[in-house]
Amino acid sequence: MKPLEGIKVIELATFVAVPTVGKFLADQGAEVIKIEAKNGDPYRFAAAAEWRSPSPYENTSFDLDNGGKKGIILNLKDPKGKEALFKLLEGADIFLTNWRQKALAKQNLTYEDLHEKFPKMIFADCSGYGDVGPEKDLPGYDFTCFWAKSGAEGSLRDKNSRPMNLVPGFGDHVAGFALVGGVLAAYIKAQKTGIGERVTTSLLHTSIFSQAVMIQSEQYPQYGESFPISYKKLNNPFNSAYRTADDRYFQTCVPAFNLFFPKVMETIGREDLAHEPKYLIESISENDLYEEFMGILEEAFAKKTAAEWDKIFTEADIPHSICLTYKELLTDPQVDAIGVFQKMNYPTNPEIKVARQPVTIGGKLADFERGPLLGEHTEEVLRGIGYSDAELAEMHAAGVYNTWEDLKEKLNG
Repeated sequence: MKPLEGIKVIELATFVAVPTVGKFLADQGAEVIKIEAKNGDPYRFAAAAEWRSPSPYENTSFDLDNGGKKGIILNLKDPKGKEALFKLLEGADIFLTNWRQKALAKQNLTYEDLHEKFPKMIFADCSGYGDVGPEKDLPGYDFTCFWAKSGAEGSLRDKNSRPMNLVPGFGDHVAGFALVGGVLAAYIKAQKTGIGERVTTSLLHTSIFSQAVMIQSEQYPQYGESFPISYKKLNNPFNSAYRTADDRYFQTCVPAFNLFFPKVMETIGREDLAHEPKYLIESISENDLYEEFMGILEEAFAKKTAAEWDKIFTEADIPHSICLTYKELLTDPQVDAIGVFQKMNYPTNPEIKVARQPVTIGGKLADFERGPLLGEHTEEVLRGIGYSDAELAEMHAAGVYNTWEDLKEKLNG
């Protein structure tokens, strides 16, 4: 038995952050019903921007956050469609949405609206900037809220270069898993008290919390420079990436700089400096020796290949890693050993690898399942809440709902 079997979830959300929550709940046994408009979640159609297959039968990005859900199409502008939504909510334990507050208010779907009707149901949402303040009504995506507004993109770049290239979904997944924790905590409370609460987070807050170590340190300018900084001025030169003889980058991580200083210097072949007090971290900071010391490290690492350093640092038991590429991850032995990827038997490509969510329960990772085709389960779900075949036929003819059969010819074209 999966941990969340018996829990019913209604999801009215698009793109990545909130669907991540629904995917986690579905992976753990909850029945998750995803409601879409006739045009579908826009993320279904992002293939061209992500360099992947456009086939609806091999929708790897959409499936990443929607696998295992049931998918239905409802026209919520039609009173019959709204009626069907409320019938679904009658039996729901959790409601997930990323609609902005104005849109929820227009449809009478705010927390206050729904809590009055369904007092035990958990209402969970994620916004870009939060639901108060001057930017609360702005559209928000992880590129803008999680990366740019939060300081990550502007601060973590090297001072002399442009910001790093970003990838879709990075910040959304972090925020999604933050919301998962809140949803489950509120659900446990609701089982004890009978009262469901609103659970919310934002991409902005999640990103700032994730970077809080150095953001908080910005309040102490007397101890270091403000970001962005040159990589040659990093506060701990042992926590940096160095170019190797084969033009790779080798990342080291030694937080206790002084304690491990002799060992690191011996490991990189600079035994002559292993007991040199000039290069202890206080001296480096007080005398502004960052560039000088980084030059010593750069010269040392440039003498061997990344693979050679990997072997040397492994034997010395010093935390490190070769900076891998995405392509290398797909065949990395350690990644394979912990079961990150699963081969998905898509009808269009039976060998494609997809990433499982990173949570093991009872020693097992949840298997990756495909997401619903647009409107695939509409009639099944509506029958399940009491609609007769005659009622369905009338609603279908009136455009209250659609099915995959209505749309597949257009979407396959």
